[in-house]
Amino acid sequence: MSPAIVLLAQNDPSGAAGLLGGLAAFGIVAWILALLATAFWLWMLIDAVVSEPTTEQKILWFLVVFFLHFIGALVYFFVRKAGRTRTPSVG
Repeated sequence: MSPAIVLLAQNDPSGAAGLLGGLAAFGIVAWILALLATAFWLWMLIDAVVSEPTTEQKILWFLVVFFLHFIGALVYFFVRKAGRTRTPSVG
């Protein structure tokens, strides 16, 4: 049996291939999550520059999202973007 098949099947009696397979799977999942987080960050960064009404707000939110990366993007998403999409209540 070739080593690649043993690695994928995780059928090694010593357990080394299973450990390597698990680490490889974890690495792939971590890379995918990192790419998704970076895409979300970039989306929020562009949205802050395009959607904010004043120059001061654009600069402020750009700096928050840029320097705080994913956390800043989440803050911007829930504070500003979600606030803009809500309809005002009629009272």
